[in-house]
Amino acid sequence: MELPFELADIGLRGQSAIGLVAFIFIAWLFSSAKLRFPFFAAVWTVAAQIGIALFLLYLPPAREALKSLRAVVEALQAATQVGTSFVFGYLGGAEPPFEITNQSAMFNFAFGALPLVIFFSGLSALLWHWGVLKFFVRGFAFALEKIFRVGGAVALSAAANTFLGQTEAPLMIRPYLERVSRSELFVIITGGFATVAGSVMAIYAIILQNIDPSILGHIIVASIISVPAAILMAQVMIPEEKNVVPTSADAADDFSYASSMDAFVRGVTDGLGLYLNIIAALIAFTAFAALIDIMLSAAPDVAGAPLTLERILGVIFMPLMWLAGVPWSEAFSAGSLMGVKTAVNELVAYSRLSAVPDGTFSPRSFLIIIYSLCGFANFASLGIVIGGLTVLAPGRRQDVIALAPRALVAGTLATLMTGAVIGLIWIG
Repeated sequence: MELPFELADIGLRGQSAIGLVAFIFIAWLFSSAKLRFPFFAAVWTVAAQIGIALFLLYLPPAREALKSLRAVVEALQAATQVGTSFVFGYLGGAEPPFEITNQSAMFNFAFGALPLVIFFSGLSALLWHWGVLKFFVRGFAFALEKIFRVGGAVALSAAANTFLGQTEAPLMIRPYLERVSRSELFVIITGGFATVAGSVMAIYAIILQNIDPSILGHIIVASIISVPAAILMAQVMIPEEKNVVPTSADAADDFSYASSMDAFVRGVTDGLGLYLNIIAALIAFTAFAALIDIMLSAAPDVAGAPLTLERILGVIFMPLMWLAGVPWSEAFSAGSLMGVKTAVNELVAYSRLSAVPDGTFSPRSFLIIIYSLCGFANFASLGIVIGGLTVLAPGRRQDVIALAPRALVAGTLATLMTGAVIGLIWIG
């Protein structure tokens, strides 16, 4: 017998509420000092996440502003296509010199969609140099420092993660990396895993625009509200030692440019590196997953179907996605996507999500999944973080190597917590 809509809705919200507690409890199980659980910080973080999400998603002016970002994505896409058409011809979107019999087959991810990373990276660097993004980051850092009682250095890096990448954000506090405490370093690393860089947000929006044309707003909100969750998960797993004074920062800025042209050119150059890294990762990890599936094909069928990596990951992450608020009937498919995101990356997971058959997920589940996937917490990022931070702070090499795998767990729990928050407040 099917439950009435209102009763079923209350049950799903309760499920997400249980998930919020469960994810914090899982982080506590990994804690290095279980007796120093930050109870008030946990309550305040959940309340802050809910408050920020309600403000950004349901306050009419904020909601309309986020919806208007669709025009931004379309403008960026159109501008980038002019460049890709000039360089790559019909592979980049120009008119083909032949008759098209299958329009969908003309889409080329490497030459059509992904080059937006290069252009947007240059544009982001320019906005940073002009102070637009810097103003937001420093304001957010001030709020984090005052509200969550973290040191200025940690707050600045965590805030920068809303738009900068895992290795770019710590550049903001490079002079402080050698002297932050072990717990603070863990917060910095976890923040990188729980958020995504601005240079790839537009790509996600293009991939998911068939689900929701205003999806860029959700990606930005996800990155913002995952920051408090990342701070909490890190503080639960590795609490600060007693009587340790938080490391302050006087708005340090080791991430600067000489001029507007320098900013744009360096941003484009960084974007090209990111573009090539994404292509390399997509080829290598997709091939690796296919190789595992080939080897698993020799095993007998399980539950009437061939054993695949996606099915294994689906089973592992199924209960976690249920705790985030996804109904049990949809939890396996959602868990598979979360597993792909962790084993490969969020880009592949979002691509899979955009291609799922109609009826696989409810609108509420779609949103929970989008928020839960929005983070760099994957195995490939471990190498990026270890390599990047050990260059920035050679003296912390052993700490970074020891903390990065635990931060991957903390970052995953943070994005799941964000998904649960959305499941709790969703009103359609």
